Amino acid sequence: MGAEIFFPRDVIAVTPSDTVSNIYNAGLYVGVGGDVAVLLRDNSVSVVYKNVPNGSFLPVHTSKVLSTGTTATNILGMNHEG
Repeated sequence: MGAEIFFPRDVIAVTPSDTVSNIYNAGLYVGVGGDVAVLLRDNSVSVVYKNVPNGSFLPVHTSKVLSTGTTATNILGMNHEG
């Protein structure tokens, strides 16, 4: 059985924040590479994806895209629910 693929219905420019929720359930697109720090959907685990290349997709379900630790820019958040 293959992996289920979701196509985004919403694409939103991300402003990283340590306090404001940024819930994206279909992943992130990183326009200009760098590190991307996120708080995963259950709000208990933060992860820093290091050296993400330009034009990459990160298949993560986030509750926040954190400003502390994020150096990448031009990040888009994607949701598969409208």
